[in-house]
Amino acid sequence: MELKTILKERSAAISRELEKYLPEEKGFQQIIFEAGNYSVRNGGKRLRPLLTECAYILCRNNGSQELSDAEMKAVFPIMAAMEMIHSSSLVHDDLPCMDNDTLRRGVPSTWAKFGEDFGTLAGDALMIYAFETASKSTADADKKLKCIEILAKKSGVYGMIGGQTLDVQLAGKAPSREQLEFIYKHKTGALIEASFMMGAVLAGADDSTVAALEEAADAIGMAFQIQDDILDVTSTAEELGKPIGSDEANNKITWLSFYGLEQSKKDVVAYTDKAVEIIKGIGDYEFLNELLISLIDRKF
Repeated sequence: MELKTILKERSAAISRELEKYLPEEKGFQQIIFEAGNYSVRNGGKRLRPLLTECAYILCRNNGSQELSDAEMKAVFPIMAAMEMIHSSSLVHDDLPCMDNDTLRRGVPSTWAKFGEDFGTLAGDALMIYAFETASKSTADADKKLKCIEILAKKSGVYGMIGGQTLDVQLAGKAPSREQLEFIYKHKTGALIEASFMMGAVLAGADDSTVAALEEAADAIGMAFQIQDDILDVTSTAEELGKPIGSDEANNKITWLSFYGLEQSKKDVVAYTDKAVEIIKGIGDYEFLNELLISLIDRKF
């Protein structure tokens, strides 16, 4: 079976399971449930929760690529929490005070559909609800606590929000290469790091393995964000599902600004190769290797 077909099936399976963790759309605050659920349901490839699952399977290393019912109850709430955090970041990114995007994955962004006020609240609500969801994991208390600690750090001021902060602060200005790398490693890379690390922790991996996967995820995050920069220049709104040319329109300095298109493409390959090599040193998981390599030529 082709990777594209497998990825589509596994993404769909994650989306179906994710529905079980979304709040009911009722009560006086119904609109915030609707806005939050709309944001999560408008998902892409579910890459981050999928990476959590992949890291768990890689570190568990029992030859199976399936999770038992008991494992699903332990692992999936963490996967769902990761997707909720990621969705919250996209909701906030699209706001008028940030990137001012009215399109997300081919449909109106959350604020464009529900208004800027409820768009803001939906992003806030998803970020908090993610931790409520993570707490539903049936994993051992020490593993669950460690995952929640990782999720908080990698999504907060030392992770994603830290990267977003510098990104906003430097809007319209020329960041140094060091500042740009900081933004990429935190705004994009931190959640990918969390995905890998939490999957490893849930599988009972030792500290050195968790650290190795954090390093691999750092490289993946760099490759992913540089490819985002490339797509903003080379893709179409139909392929990408959101407006192109946003970086130029918002006067953003990107990897291409420093290194140009051709070198940026080479950097995506180099970072991806680094991640794959680290992962091969941990275990043999062909699907994960192929998934990461496919990100080099992704159009989404």
